[in-house]
Amino acid sequence: MWPTGSSPCSAASTRRWPAVRNASVNRETAETQIAVSLELDGEGTFVGSTGIGFFDHMLNLLACHSGMDLSLHVHGDLDVDTHHTLEDLAIVLGDALTQALGDKKGINRYGMFYCPMDEALTRVVIDLSGRPYLVYDVKLAVERIGTFETEMLQDFLYALAVHGKMNLHVTNLYGTNAHHIVESVFKGLGHALRQAVAIEGNADSVLSTKGVL
Repeated sequence: MWPTGSSPCSAASTRRWPAVRNASVNRETAETQIAVSLELDGEGTFVGSTGIGFFDHMLNLLACHSGMDLSLHVHGDLDVDTHHTLEDLAIVLGDALTQALGDKKGINRYGMFYCPMDEALTRVVIDLSGRPYLVYDVKLAVERIGTFETEMLQDFLYALAVHGKMNLHVTNLYGTNAHHIVESVFKGLGHALRQAVAIEGNADSVLSTKGVL
């Protein structure tokens, strides 16, 4: 049961797998204290706050469009800037994703989604290969959206790719409004993750000739 104030997404899948795929991860440093709980086969709910209003909106979209339940508690040195908070959050979220996926048996492994948002269109492609890599081609013409520092989008996605052990390609094909572009990135990421983590293959093996991901 999610606390009062959670944000359910009516479009999220209610399909449940026999095994519960979830994880809770904490990280404490001199700069941040972060706790994340993630359930892969959820209802698309988001609970918590980073202290960065625009980014909370993006995380809500990510949860909704991935169908995952995401709960977090974040305290960061926002009096400095948003860098430590968002980078450390991506580390913890990536670690939670890796733990929740376990041995990755039966997952699709790959996901791809083209996400339009008004005049913007972004393509997100994922391979949960175990080999981290980020290809990032997004240009944002403003330095901030609210209190969110737009240069942190690349750093967040890089840390997520490394700790989520994924090959992640994010390309904004076109768009002029920075809010729309970033929103299309997070919605596209959510849908690509939904595809990649779905169990549709042989539940006794991984989709790799190596036998391991």
